[in-house]
Amino acid sequence: MKTLLLAVALSALPLAPASFAQDTAAPAPAPAAAAAKFNLDTPIQDIVANPAAKAALDSVLPEVPTHESYEMFKTMSLNQLKTYAADKLTPEVLAKTEAALAAVK
Repeated sequence: MKTLLLAVALSALPLAPASFAQDTAAPAPAPAAAAAKFNLDTPIQDIVANPAAKAALDSVLPEVPTHESYEMFKTMSLNQLKTYAADKLTPEVLAKTEAALAAVK
């Protein structure tokens, strides 16, 4: 049932990115060095693509990269996915995952 709900929700997402006008202003300054490279807003496929980040994710949520619906939700972040899996992605689990991801250099 959750897979069906996720599939229905994902089918409503636009397939092409929105087009934005070019900004001629100077680029924004780089974020502070203390900012985490990976967090709960990072797309899951980006986390899985980095061995250290994947190990951090696997330490808390090993079932995510091997889930049968991974291909459907891999472009989502954990914060986006928690809407569909609130029973698995509890605030406590997400806090542990966030801490593990923040430790990745």
